Amino acid sequence: MIVNAIDFKRSAIDDLQSIDEKVKAILNDIDNNGDEAVNQWNEKIDGKPAKFIELLPFEKYGLEPELSQAILTAYARIKSFCEFQMRGLSDESYSDEFGTFGYVYQPIENIGAYIPGGNFPLISSALMTLTPAQVAGCSNRVACSPSNHPALLAAASLAGATRFIHVGGAQAIGALSYGFADVEPVNMIVGPGNAYVNSAKAQVQDRTKIDTLAGPSELMIFANELSKSEWIMYDALAQAEHDANAISIIVSTSQQLLDNLYSCTKAHDSGVELIKNNQIQFVLADNQAQAIELINDYAPEHLLVTDKNSDTSVFKNYGSIFIGENSAVAFGDYCAGPNHTLPTNGAGKYSGGLSVHQFLKVLSSQKINDNGRVELAKTASILAEAEGLVFHQKSAELRG
Repeated sequence: MIVNAIDFKRSAIDDLQSIDEKVKAILNDIDNNGDEAVNQWNEKIDGKPAKFIELLPFEKYGLEPELSQAILTAYARIKSFCEFQMRGLSDESYSDEFGTFGYVYQPIENIGAYIPGGNFPLISSALMTLTPAQVAGCSNRVACSPSNHPALLAAASLAGATRFIHVGGAQAIGALSYGFADVEPVNMIVGPGNAYVNSAKAQVQDRTKIDTLAGPSELMIFANELSKSEWIMYDALAQAEHDANAISIIVSTSQQLLDNLYSCTKAHDSGVELIKNNQIQFVLADNQAQAIELINDYAPEHLLVTDKNSDTSVFKNYGSIFIGENSAVAFGDYCAGPNHTLPTNGAGKYSGGLSVHQFLKVLSSQKINDNGRVELAKTASILAEAEGLVFHQKSAELRG
């Protein structure tokens, strides 16, 4: 079914309150009882206690040559993009008549990367979460995953994990935030996960920095002209297959284009079920301006714009934009270079995807000279007096 843009609404995710309550109980237990609670919860949920896995060098995992080369290629491209992001970052300072002022970039020392499990090893998540931390220079890079698949372990090793804990779910986030065995609490947790992982990240962010609350996958496709309808159909199918809450939305000002894509998708066995579940939706906009407004308001995780010579500067809110029909979102998921850990559920209005920048702190410095001491004392003492902060005022006046 094709809906008009004015009637389009973001889908709600059910039962979040129940999940939050369950996760709160897990985290409180870990806070109070430490390693014992981590192990008990992992045994209850995954049937085994948490344990450390010693990572081997990448080549020791004996992967099939084709898979091994694909992982190496993806890692090289992700690392190159991270190094490109670092290129423009340098410590800076300036001097004036009052002294010298500046800032330095310092990596966050201890980070944790959550790598989801599931039916298949999420190799790409290991590369995407760990490589930026490796390039940023974070000293301790702890990976957690409920999977111990050799390909995932190999990818984590290649991307620079310094420790690997075989643990998943909310208990993994608790282990990272509160510490586990000889691993100190990390300063930052990154990585996607299910609703329980997301809830755990949300609940520990008062003590541990997080990247973003990466919810169900989202794709918006803006297409008014197409040369390869089948390509676009499979882009929609690809993102919607992540899980039952993932969604792909095709927006167009062309009724005929939407009709063609709808028929093409409905002819596919998987497409029938995904359309029925509202995981693939077709939205008709009255005009270009309405389509752009809808997309910017939705702020999709992935935005694919197919039209040739389209002015993409009109799009302000998204996690990552893919320009042209060649730019399959699946390339971004695996190996194009930019990170696939992206803001969802409208968070693209105020944040971007995971990058090397999030693993860095910007620390300022100030060295006041004698002239600055005298002159700044005048301004500071007046402001301190106005605020009623007596000792601030005295501290400044003594230096005047």
